[in-house]
Amino acid sequence: MKVLVINAGSSSLKYQLYDMRDESVLASGRVERIGMDSSIVTHEPPGKPEVRSVSEILEHTTAVRRVIDMLVDPNVGVIANMNEIDAVGHRVVHGGEAFKQSVIVTPEVKLEIKKLFDLAPLHNPAHMMGILAVEANLPEVPQTVVFDTAFHQTMPRESYLYPIPMVLYRRHKVRRYGFHGTSHAYVSAQAASFLKQPLESLKLITCHIGNGASCTAIKDGKSFDTSMGMTPLEGLMMGTRSGDLDPAVVPFVMNKEDLSVSEVNSMLNKHSGLQAISGLSSDMREITEAIGEGDKNAKLAFDMYTYRVRKYIGAYAAAMNGVDTIVFTAGVGENSSVLRKAVCEGLTFLGLELDEERNNARSKEVRFITKDTSRVKVLVVPTNEELLIARDTYALVNEQSEASL
Repeated sequence: MKVLVINAGSSSLKYQLYDMRDESVLASGRVERIGMDSSIVTHEPPGKPEVRSVSEILEHTTAVRRVIDMLVDPNVGVIANMNEIDAVGHRVVHGGEAFKQSVIVTPEVKLEIKKLFDLAPLHNPAHMMGILAVEANLPEVPQTVVFDTAFHQTMPRESYLYPIPMVLYRRHKVRRYGFHGTSHAYVSAQAASFLKQPLESLKLITCHIGNGASCTAIKDGKSFDTSMGMTPLEGLMMGTRSGDLDPAVVPFVMNKEDLSVSEVNSMLNKHSGLQAISGLSSDMREITEAIGEGDKNAKLAFDMYTYRVRKYIGAYAAAMNGVDTIVFTAGVGENSSVLRKAVCEGLTFLGLELDEERNNARSKEVRFITKDTSRVKVLVVPTNEELLIARDTYALVNEQSEASL
């Protein structure tokens, strides 16, 4: 079976085509600047040069058509025709309480996703455009949706409810949902496999540290608590997001600066975090380079960032009454030895002993970065959300096929 994985944004679309016989990537790429006359299609077939083209792509249906054209192109394509695409899996950010696992796309599923537009106005409408675009181009091909929030639906009520009037939960489902669930699910399973222990027997804290960042406490193989909330704004300090702050800051700043709701929302999501404190960049690589050059604001931003990661790890160790293994993943977590060191050096009370040589080693494999004598183990686990989406899609379509026999 060949599975096409799509992550649709409002003006972009990323894709990977998998051969599920060996889970190999046949091709990957992206469409950028959808809605403009200078849209860019980048196609990356393994072992061949990258292919780029610029043309007018005004909506997602055309974007998907261009992706298919690339995949079947006689010169740069990887399949003979579109009939070789057996299923399509989509990433959808918000599944609310309706979806606790990945599902096959049906009219009822599409209706539920639309109902969640208010909870994820920047993401879910774009994901729906991706689903409809695939329907228009591949009407007979089954589609699935894999939700960022689904993994966290196992959280107990004391973890996901906010201490505000319960009527807001009953009427509007105001609660913690958590995000990056696909990544947390993937790396926790990889960590358990690497440790040769059942996932259900471990107390894990997984740290997905990228431009967006979240920590998750995983107990008995399930998400027990997670740092992002009703939206991806809560929790850790991030590249451009504030993370946790006193809620009273919002009306205070709105009043003092005469800001609208949309303006303060933009401030907290796009103009805060590393970018705001450093005054330089939201990119951790540029922050660490600036620290080496003596930039005090960059150092302050870095210290605030790593302090908050440490604080969440400590809180989750307390919440689970212990921790066996801490996992770093995503762009920053996988690649910044400086960040990992700064976080781990403040966790020696857990019995954590960082191994400098292991931490500084470059590798794309799962690996320890702690000493063999460390009571709490720390792993670096490369995430692969697309592969998990492909696996869920493969399993769901096979299950549906067997059920119809």
